[in-house]
Amino acid sequence: MSRRWLRAVAALVVLGLAGLAAMLAFESANRRFADAELSGTGPGVAIVIPRGTSFDGIVARLTEAGHTDASRHHWYWLAARMDIARRLKAGEYALGPGTTPRDLLARMARGEVVQHRFTIVEGWTFRDLRAALGRDPVLVATIEGRSEAEVMAQVGADGVPAEGRFLPDTYLFPRGTRDVDLLQRAYRAMDRALDAAWNERADDLPLADRDQLLVLASIVEKETGRIDERREVAGVFTRRLRIGMRLQTDPTVIYGLGAAFDGNLTRAHLMADTPWNTYTRSGLPPTPIAMPGRAALEAAANPRETDALYFVSRGDGSHHFSATLDEHNAAVRRYQLRRP
Repeated sequence: MSRRWLRAVAALVVLGLAGLAAMLAFESANRRFADAELSGTGPGVAIVIPRGTSFDGIVARLTEAGHTDASRHHWYWLAARMDIARRLKAGEYALGPGTTPRDLLARMARGEVVQHRFTIVEGWTFRDLRAALGRDPVLVATIEGRSEAEVMAQVGADGVPAEGRFLPDTYLFPRGTRDVDLLQRAYRAMDRALDAAWNERADDLPLADRDQLLVLASIVEKETGRIDERREVAGVFTRRLRIGMRLQTDPTVIYGLGAAFDGNLTRAHLMADTPWNTYTRSGLPPTPIAMPGRAALEAAANPRETDALYFVSRGDGSHHFSATLDEHNAAVRRYQLRRP
């Protein structure tokens, strides 16, 4: 065997070993990359992948955002190893502390996008709800400048008054959700909750239909924030409705005054007739006056049997209930006028 041939064989062996070493080094680098924390991560940090973005575009987006400066080859290797390159979904993804490329690609394949929160508060009016939707930094605004009737048509409830029709709750939603999409969810949730309360209502309620139940629940919601009092408050109003006594509840007057109310309810306000003034008009007002929560709906559907016809605030969030006007007047002097 000639020396030239031996040198050629040795060179081939060296090249083969060098290639194998390079392959092993690349494999090792890929594995380190897959499970190493991405740079630029932290609480509240996220990346948004627009719809239609290719895998190349996703890698470019990560690089532009400063979350990784790794070679694209590492991403291609990892996506191929995980067999998910064709299953990555657009959306907003959290890059919290400890996020690795493997974690991120797995969540993108599952579509585990960031979920934002919007809370509808018990007792809000539709005006309050619209204002809160307008302030939300993530929801896509579509209802600004539209009338109440136009908004309800967008929701899919054409001709239905908006007041009281959206269930107080916390709703999760991904980036890109429209304000009207959230309203549709809250409307359907209220519809289900109202149906459930109406179907489980007590016998012989002085209510013609579930819409009247919603109106009564809204009054209960505005009259007390205490869960332990809601059924008794509902019982007072139910008893008044049964005997034909006016409800005489301040929140309905305030609602009827609208933007004209300055926070100070006067005797003149109580006598100013509006469709919602239950001092000047008998029965329930024509629409709810706020958005009742589930507890208020259930209380209105199953009011407590009571002898009370009156109640007055004690000033600590609770109420004193009275069966007679004399007892009520004494309670007013005690808790409101502060005199014996």
